[in-house]
Amino acid sequence: MLTRCSHLAFISLLVAAVVLSGCAKRPATTQAAAPAPTGAATSTASTPSSPSQPMQSSPGPSTTTPTPSTARPVVQDFAAIADLTDVFFDFDKYDIRPGDAKTLDANANWLKSNPNHLVLIEGHCDERGTNEYNLALGERRAKSTMNYLVSQGVQANRITIISYGEERPQCTEHNEACWSKNRRSHFLVKPR
Repeated sequence: MLTRCSHLAFISLLVAAVVLSGCAKRPATTQAAAPAPTGAATSTASTPSSPSQPMQSSPGPSTTTPTPSTARPVVQDFAAIADLTDVFFDFDKYDIRPGDAKTLDANANWLKSNPNHLVLIEGHCDERGTNEYNLALGERRAKSTMNYLVSQGVQANRITIISYGEERPQCTEHNEACWSKNRRSHFLVKPR
């Protein structure tokens, strides 16, 4: 009798476990399923809380076809100019610092005075952290730079962002003085 009761209890628990864990869940919708907003390239990566945590990447390219207004521009068409100055960031941060806000104000004034130019903002990081983390951090830096320019009156549809993470350092030494030069947003322009 005890064996039969224990078998019934075991079967009941097994059925309950299958019912509770066997339900299929809908996959989460990623940002890549929607078209990118006009004027900005977007990423589908999630944001970790520190450089030591690995970043999870999205499961493949979007199935939507970008329209010409949302297509990524050809980076080789853009060039750096002396009138637009880079802004720099603290380690593992993407906040605009007060001194760099003044630089961005000057950049915004130039862009408003030259409405016939498009701007590409590159986000860069130092070598610390994983490649995935630095790509996401570089994108957040480029986005915060873009958002600041838009708040100063630059049209968002003139701005495109891209992140290179740690891939394109200005300095290759392994010290803080060098790393601080690599944590930046860099500006490139081209005529419309």
